[in-house]
Amino acid sequence: MTATPDCRICGGTLHEFFDFGRQPVADAFVDPAGGTEEFFHRLAVAMCTSCTMVQLLEDVPRERMFRTDYPYLSSLSTVMQEHFRGTARRLLDTELRDPGDFLVEFGSNDGIMLDTIRRAGRSHLGVEPSTGVAEAAAAQGIRVRNAFFEEETAAAVAADDGPAKVIYAANTFSHISYVDSVFRGVDALLAPDGVFVFEDPYMSDILERTSFDQIYDEHFYFFTVRSVQAMAAHHGFELVDAEWLPVHGGEIRYTVARPGVRTPSPAVGRFLEREKAARVTEPGTLTRFGANVDKVRDDLRALLERCRDEGRTVVGYGATAKSATLTNYCGIGPDLVSFIVDSTPAKQGRLSPGSHIPVRAPEAFADPYPDYALLFAWNHAEEIMRKEADFGRQGGRWIFYVPDVHTA
Repeated sequence: MTATPDCRICGGTLHEFFDFGRQPVADAFVDPAGGTEEFFHRLAVAMCTSCTMVQLLEDVPRERMFRTDYPYLSSLSTVMQEHFRGTARRLLDTELRDPGDFLVEFGSNDGIMLDTIRRAGRSHLGVEPSTGVAEAAAAQGIRVRNAFFEEETAAAVAADDGPAKVIYAANTFSHISYVDSVFRGVDALLAPDGVFVFEDPYMSDILERTSFDQIYDEHFYFFTVRSVQAMAAHHGFELVDAEWLPVHGGEIRYTVARPGVRTPSPAVGRFLEREKAARVTEPGTLTRFGANVDKVRDDLRALLERCRDEGRTVVGYGATAKSATLTNYCGIGPDLVSFIVDSTPAKQGRLSPGSHIPVRAPEAFADPYPDYALLFAWNHAEEIMRKEADFGRQGGRWIFYVPDVHTA
């Protein structure tokens, strides 16, 4: 591993352990008519030898990632709809019992979680930087502030609305390189007895499953319980709970509070012991991960090239942000995958970032069915395979690459 600049969390020494080379902005789908030059950046991952936080070495300007036309909508997945409704109901039962309690969600997307909070009559606010999805939430009656969450924004919310009993973020906090400003914002906005709850991909699961496509520009940090505990303490907070979630290929929901306000759950200690036993952030584990990534790349290319040479048709399923890392690192273009189907209207008719594979509406999948479907949206496999049962019944085969390359 190569020594690199200082850790963004604690200032410790970073050691690079994998480099995916030049990558595009993962959600910047390309207009085939041209006119806009693609932005590329170096996607390299390192670990801090002090706090063990895994992080990218270079961040992409936030305005390039979370644009007005940001195409991801949480509400398009029925699994995520139920997940966020369940999260809201749980927060209502545990933290928001008083009708006057106030919840702020940053990175609120199209408001799928906040809608349940709103319907329960609780005071709420979404802080969402992408104008398009913020407007979609506002159209549903959600209170939204179109801004990035940072110290200045949080202070303004506190002045306007008072303290928040809960500050919540899902698949958002790990996207933000400037965590110092976020924690200062949390400090300014959070009620004395309040909690900051966030859920993000779990580095232990990424290592175990070789789900390297989870590493892309939006995911700046890759949390473990140990690194989050250190990060919270560094910024004057305490990690008081941790819960594993099955969504998005494995996440942890972290609960952070002011020191001494909550008794830490035994779950925190159990996670720390498991991570230690699994040697999650030891150099040998990270080196093996790199070798596994290259094996997946080589095996997947070999399978796709064999399909092409045999005249088999292959279509991608799900134009996910994480598929940008896979296609660009593995050198997969339209010569190997004819097109990708996706239900997001903003992606349809465009080309995938970097690899320039056409994206089409879901109806194209069965017109006619391909021989193989490369499942980019593998974290929604159960939902997708139920929906596309006819594909299998007519002889179609799914190609998976997590945790290894195989067909089913």
